[in-house]
Amino acid sequence: MIDYIERHETYIRELLTGHPEKETLAELLVYHDRQISWVQQERLAHLITMMFVCLFFLLAFGWTLIHFTLPYILLTALLLILSAAYILHYYRLENSVQRWYVLSNQIREKLLQAK
Repeated sequence: MIDYIERHETYIRELLTGHPEKETLAELLVYHDRQISWVQQERLAHLITMMFVCLFFLLAFGWTLIHFTLPYILLTALLLILSAAYILHYYRLENSVQRWYVLSNQIREKLLQAK
């Protein structure tokens, strides 16, 4: 997903560095806003998943403190690693969407400036 985001962002930035026509900018804005919508859906799915994984980690951690055995320690460690991975991925998704909002505003500004 992150590769897809980077490719799309590179594509948009390359188009904006040139002098696209007004029609091209309008089509680009529609396309980019649709991509934002899709990534927002992806972001929501990852947020929900991340919250459940973090909740299960906290529950497993609490259970491990009460019943300190090797299987519970391993489960807690696994959920900690998974939680960290989800938090990192969600952080990257969130920052990407924020950058895409800026790109969308740049497209709108160029569209207003176009003849």
